[in-house]
Amino acid sequence: MPTDTSPAAGSLPARAPLAAMPGRPVLDVVIPVFNEEKDLGPCVRQLHEHLTRTFPYPFRITIADNASTDRTPQVAAALAADFEGVRSTRLEEQGRGRALRTVWSRSEAPVLAYMDVDLSTDLNALLPLVAPLISGHSDLAIGTRLTRSSRVVRGAKREFVSRAYNLILRSSLAARFSDAQCGFKAIRREVAERLLPLVEDSGWFFDTELLVLAERAGLRIHEVPVDWVDDPDSTVHIIRTATEDLKGIWRLGRALAAGALPLDRLARPFGDHPHDRTLPGVPRGLARQLLGFCVVGVFSTLSYLALYTFFRLGTGAQAANAAALLLSAIANTAANRRLTFGVRGRERALRHQAQGLLVFAIGLALTAGSLAALSAATDHPAHGTELAVLVTANLAATVLRFLLFRAWVFPERRTTHPKDTR
Repeated sequence: MPTDTSPAAGSLPARAPLAAMPGRPVLDVVIPVFNEEKDLGPCVRQLHEHLTRTFPYPFRITIADNASTDRTPQVAAALAADFEGVRSTRLEEQGRGRALRTVWSRSEAPVLAYMDVDLSTDLNALLPLVAPLISGHSDLAIGTRLTRSSRVVRGAKREFVSRAYNLILRSSLAARFSDAQCGFKAIRREVAERLLPLVEDSGWFFDTELLVLAERAGLRIHEVPVDWVDDPDSTVHIIRTATEDLKGIWRLGRALAAGALPLDRLARPFGDHPHDRTLPGVPRGLARQLLGFCVVGVFSTLSYLALYTFFRLGTGAQAANAAALLLSAIANTAANRRLTFGVRGRERALRHQAQGLLVFAIGLALTAGSLAALSAATDHPAHGTELAVLVTANLAATVLRFLLFRAWVFPERRTTHPKDTR
């Protein structure tokens, strides 16, 4: 996967609460429209009144006209002239994603949002939606109609389509957010600057793709339960939209599987992930590596004991111990390589296994010596006693194995990055 170390693609600054600046809105709410001459006026008036009454910061409402062929452009221009903080822009091509990308890319507001013109979502959810972005707690925020605390009024067909679509997202792209299609979302501008160039879709799949990429990059997505009433006059074509969404899922899934998207430039972009925090006197990543090593060790120990019991049915204690320890050591090295120390790919894999076998030899010496000492103490030790001795010896070998893995087999590679010359 390519890594771009240029300043433009580098790490973003740490999240911080936003402060209002003279002449600049804190929030820019985009309303993408196509042939909405009837609903546009009531929507903008109601939204403007609500923001004026409840929003404590400067705001802007941007009408993004998607090549309308009715009187929508004239209505938008009149609203921009009548209301302070309202502006309109026209695109000569259709596409909700294209409209959002265009307006968000040009906006100087630190928080960017959008909502559907039908105002199906209760506006009381708007402040809870953007508050975590203003405070610096989250990177994106979405309204969700699919939680128990959401109140939704809509037909059975739309309910089924929405839930089926989100189920497909969870099963195919491992998405964890609950509602991809609710037309009520917000994003911090510096996050949008990094994400938008990676989003390919310009239609209805745009915000789903944005969310999947954000989630894969480890960004924080805040969800707000909303009250939502279906618009019976909606012009959205369900079948056509669903078809385009499925195509988008297939395309995005292939790109993610092939590693074609440079998500490494987005991973933990703010530098404030708990795993990135260091403690005085504690080497970087030690706590995470210890946890991973212990988890792998538990499964390895259980596998070792099962293998030892199986081999012990047909051979002596020393031979059974050697065979069980060898097989479990190979699996243990492979698991620790991938899960504990984060080493991926085939490079140096054989060398790591060879080094792991040397570490295994030390463990074999400890356990074999323990068995020899037990045999010297009693002629016919019970099987339970053998297992207890082996577990104790393996605990001592485990501590030594972790130290050798960390310092010798999988040492931390220190990388240097070019200095930012801005």
